[in-house]
Amino acid sequence: MTAGNDVRVRFCPSPTGTPHVGLIRTALFNWAHARHHGGTFVFRIEDTDARRDSVESYEALLDALRWLGLDWDEGPEVGGSYGPYRQSERRDTYRNALGLLVQAGEVYESYSTPDEIEARHRAAGRDPKLGYDNADRDHTDEQKAAFRAEGRSPVFRLRMPDRDISFDDYVRGPITFKAGTVPDFVLARGDGTPLYPFTNPLDDALMGITDVLRGEDLLSSTPRQIALLEALQRVGIGNGPFRYGHLPLVTGEGNRKLSKRDPQSNLFHYRERGFVPEGLLNYLALLGWSIAEDRDVFTMAEMVDAFDITRVSSNAARFDLKKAEAINAAHLRALPVEEFARRVEPYLEAEGVITGTPTEGQRALLAAAAPLVQERSVVLSDAARMLRFLFVPEEGFSPEADAAEKNLGADAAPVLEAALTGLDALPEWSTEQIEGALKAALVDGLGLKPRKAFTPVRVAVSGRTVSPPLYESMELLGRERSLARLRAGLERAASLG
Repeated sequence: MTAGNDVRVRFCPSPTGTPHVGLIRTALFNWAHARHHGGTFVFRIEDTDARRDSVESYEALLDALRWLGLDWDEGPEVGGSYGPYRQSERRDTYRNALGLLVQAGEVYESYSTPDEIEARHRAAGRDPKLGYDNADRDHTDEQKAAFRAEGRSPVFRLRMPDRDISFDDYVRGPITFKAGTVPDFVLARGDGTPLYPFTNPLDDALMGITDVLRGEDLLSSTPRQIALLEALQRVGIGNGPFRYGHLPLVTGEGNRKLSKRDPQSNLFHYRERGFVPEGLLNYLALLGWSIAEDRDVFTMAEMVDAFDITRVSSNAARFDLKKAEAINAAHLRALPVEEFARRVEPYLEAEGVITGTPTEGQRALLAAAAPLVQERSVVLSDAARMLRFLFVPEEGFSPEADAAEKNLGADAAPVLEAALTGLDALPEWSTEQIEGALKAALVDGLGLKPRKAFTPVRVAVSGRTVSPPLYESMELLGRERSLARLRAGLERAASLG
């Protein structure tokens, strides 16, 4: 199978709930496939279920794609030659296409109730749960009139072909569904209201989609889509079946499908923690695909250049949070330090220590401090928490409760007192001078091992047991603020003595 620059793919979610990582992985593979072939990425909203669809979910989808940089060539807020790109605005299109299919005999009215279908199966000795038995295919006009006279409302079913349906899947290779295994299925209700099995392939046909890349959970519906696309082509709509690629499921704990209800699946959870788009997308790309056997970290430009849909694995892909974090950390380290600092700003705001646009002084402090935490951060919120102490005014500063309880007890008093004595005498407040004074006072003077010596100082100054390098942090914090925090720590320790 080959694809050229005529490739047109679509990402067509329903605006229900919050975007989840499995959904975004599907969007990413479609986007990369289109970009690799110089094709078109169509973004379409399938919003015909008024009971479940919401404006909030619609806006969240747009927000998600924009944040991640998965730009679309056609769709909402962009336009295109095949719009509108929201199904709720295409009802006349569906009604007209259904009329053509009924007129051509491709679709028929079906009046059987579920109870009647089950009773026929039982009478024939078949499994009563087999589903629809195609019994309404050849009703006469008189029979249909009689059903309507009884007050029955039909559904409209597609007449499935009496032959095997085969296709060559990008991911899974040749697949065949045997004749008779897929019953005639419902396209629309009696009042003409279209259902998803009708609107989805019809929109694909009308929009010139060439390649459909979607989750493997939809594989069983493919023969129905192929049969419908063939029927649409016979009535002058579209060019027949597409090329399909069914992507592996994304699983969570216990290798169960990662569902929308799983907290780990919420895309915005990762943004709130401080994953960067390039790090999260890099990891999602690894859920079924790899750029090379010995390489996990790459840019989106490198992915686009290397992406080959036929190299996507058919095996389920488990979402591994630790690996996602490691990939994100690698992307944080790769950022220019100025860019890293800029991206930390919103997370300092979330910590409550920066309000709105940072001042020049805050920006200068952040620029100086960013190199101290860039290598140590897994997500941007890590950096913000480690740097928080630099931006908190003294009246608002307080060490974290656990850190203070364990490290600012009575045993810390002589350590902090010696640190204050050594630092008070410094003629110059610099990293080198601070380091020399603390080592002389605590390691040489008190005979303490470094961990015992410096942890109470670190907690008193930064409020945490994990912080940027201590001496550099104290230089940035400044003499007066550093000494004030050490005195406050000493008072706390002395009160417990």
